[in-house]
Amino acid sequence: MGRTVAIVGATGAVGQDLRRLLLRRDYPHDDVVFIASERSAGRRLPYGDREVTVRALGDPGVFDGVDVALFSAGGARSREYAPQAVAAGAVVVDNSSAWRMDPGVPLVVTEVNPGALDDMAGGIVANPNCTTMAAMLPCKALHDEFGLVDLVATSFQAAGGAGQQGMGELLAQVPTLLAEPGLLRRDGAAAAKLVEHQVHAATLAFNVVPWLGSPARDGYSDEEMKLRDESRKILGLPELTVAPTCVRVPVMVGHAIQVRAAFSTDVDVDRAVAVLNAFTGVEVCDLPTPLEWAGRDEVAVGRIRRDLADPRALNFFVVGDNLLKGAALNTVQIAELLVDQGIV
Repeated sequence: MGRTVAIVGATGAVGQDLRRLLLRRDYPHDDVVFIASERSAGRRLPYGDREVTVRALGDPGVFDGVDVALFSAGGARSREYAPQAVAAGAVVVDNSSAWRMDPGVPLVVTEVNPGALDDMAGGIVANPNCTTMAAMLPCKALHDEFGLVDLVATSFQAAGGAGQQGMGELLAQVPTLLAEPGLLRRDGAAAAKLVEHQVHAATLAFNVVPWLGSPARDGYSDEEMKLRDESRKILGLPELTVAPTCVRVPVMVGHAIQVRAAFSTDVDVDRAVAVLNAFTGVEVCDLPTPLEWAGRDEVAVGRIRRDLADPRALNFFVVGDNLLKGAALNTVQIAELLVDQGIV
């Protein structure tokens, strides 16, 4: 077939999953290029029965001959290098926030809005934020049935949402605090000072931190604004009202979201469960937890119950592996759609 795939950010947490998923899902390609920062150039990474040498992102001609480039290297690098990849003839699937709200760039969850690729003009497709991603599958299923008008979404986001550094910081804090159980109970402020934090906004081990991201406006973080703005774009509901709160929790992998969704019509719980069970990529279970769904492709939905005050509203709990469906898996699924639709 002569198709060449590049993974930009091949040595990172998402890059590792991209490498694995291309093989596991038997993505149609003949060659692969691994690209990372200058400090990783020259490393040899396993790929199937061979090894591939990592090239530096800034190398001249690094995108020559590449048909599709899967970017997971951060927004700044995507803004600089994605246009260069497109100019070299590649279609870019970008996993950063750089292009998501660009009106000329499709923002795609493959089970929710694959038709957005029909309007693709500039050679770049955006992958949504990992928290938004998990919520969109059940929200789309329920919107098609009841007509979604309002979301209250509170996320409980894993340390892995901040990449390898986020997970490493959590793991480094645990032994020190585990050795001080009495201090954890009697003087938590003193316990928190026993460890350092740079990635997360406060000590994360044995804690819950009600802030992640960067300041946006009116007291909200950019992570919270992504949850509102990206939901509107993906679902095609520009007037959708969203009240977001994003919280970091001491979980390695897997984001969870408590959702209160209000609709234009009364909801029936049995019917809601039926449409969720029928939706591709969703699995209904009684008690979904991030730990038990880490490493799984599907998004889990549980605790489905009608709101106590509003017959048009449902409460439910969503869990998804933020490094899989929230990032690498959807990226590869978009690449598969590009092949199926003859774009690549």
